Amino acid sequence: MTAIDFQETRDEAAAERRRRGIRQAIIVVAIHVGFLVVWQLACQFLDIPTYILPSPVETFATLGSAQYGWVSNSLVTAAEIFGGYALGVVVGVSLAVLFSWSPLLTVLLMPLFVTLNMIPKVALGPLFIVWFSYGIIPNIVIAFSICFFPILLTTVRGLREVEPDLLNLVKSLRGSRWQLFRKIQLPGSLPYVFSGMKVGAILAVAGATVGEFIASERGLGYLMIQVQSSLDTAAMLMAVILLTMIGVVLYGLVLLLERLVVVQDERIS
Repeated sequence: MTAIDFQETRDEAAAERRRRGIRQAIIVVAIHVGFLVVWQLACQFLDIPTYILPSPVETFATLGSAQYGWVSNSLVTAAEIFGGYALGVVVGVSLAVLFSWSPLLTVLLMPLFVTLNMIPKVALGPLFIVWFSYGIIPNIVIAFSICFFPILLTTVRGLREVEPDLLNLVKSLRGSRWQLFRKIQLPGSLPYVFSGMKVGAILAVAGATVGEFIASERGLGYLMIQVQSSLDTAAMLMAVILLTMIGVVLYGLVLLLERLVVVQDERIS
């Protein structure tokens, strides 16, 4: 195969991937639109009371009301989610690398992290309030505490799932620890790292929301607690939808980063 034929094959494969991505995007949008249509029709024809299940029209109509402060509350919750998640990724991946370099450190600290992860994070909420007071910081800590361990665990496993023959080859060539990590361990662990990051993205949303439920003065979770007493179900549903959208944006950024990193790593290799 000539260089021109190889390039044409690569271009065709890239075009096919783009077409497949467009088809998948259309299917996803159609499914969500269909869900909203069924929801709207069910509320109309089944005569469901608004306080039990408002229609999509009634739910999205709450966005026009200034009393809920959607923008400010959404920004606070997004800051908590992204802040806790970023902290979880940095700490989780960094500790995983240290554990891969030091078996003694793994023996000493990994059991402790497993034990700490078993503690119900809801039970720690009041303590976080005592330690950090009210505000964004305790909710970031709660989001971090929930999403951190899956990232750590999957990254540690990925760094260990390396072919022994490859490790022995690099060592026989007197490769440094950094070369061993950069050329062998890191590329092989990327699928595990991003798997943990995807799970962590979901858990970060849950963690920040739990923190706002426990004690908070701002955020979408706080807003849901406030409107619950008046049975404002439309506002509660809208808060859930906005939480979901923040989570989808975070998950989509992880997918985009995965594609960029994997493609870049393949080009370097």
